[in-house]
Amino acid sequence: MTVPEPESPPSDYRLLVPRDWFRVDLTKERWRGQLKTFVDKEFAEVRTSAETSRSIWTTLRNTAEHGLSRGALEFFLRTEVPGGTTTPASLLISWPPMPRGMAPTPEEFAEAMAERTGPEAEVEVVGLPAGRAVRLRRETSLDYHVRMPGDVGYLHLAFSVPLSGTVGPMGNLCDAIAHSLRWI
Repeated sequence: MTVPEPESPPSDYRLLVPRDWFRVDLTKERWRGQLKTFVDKEFAEVRTSAETSRSIWTTLRNTAEHGLSRGALEFFLRTEVPGGTTTPASLLISWPPMPRGMAPTPEEFAEAMAERTGPEAEVEVVGLPAGRAVRLRRETSLDYHVRMPGDVGYLHLAFSVPLSGTVGPMGNLCDAIAHSLRWI
């Protein structure tokens, strides 16, 4: 069941993310230190090469920097395998800048996404408690573009699950996190 959208834009959002996911606040200057803390913690007790640790740090830093250039707000990370030898599962939350009233309808957005991604992605318009959203699923990524109240654009929830993929328990968890979104 969807809740009718209020006329004014929300002041914030609330999202339920499991406690074992590490949060990096990308709106603060100290985000690099937070990200480094995550990588150091994951590799503290594991026998992996310094090169592997550096590679994962670089991948996560580049993901955060790329996200910041597109309005990223938060970055959540969770290792799927004890030992953290692969890039962790993640959730990058962004609010790409868009002039008020210029956001396409979810159907238009879904059509454009389907044309861009081609047949390897599953694109659909879904109803969430927070409103209508475009859901884009690939083998190892799941994106929700949730239309924000007040016609101010879309909040983007970008999940990456490189190890387990989007079909199965981690994919179900990502869907549950997206369904927990509420506007404040």
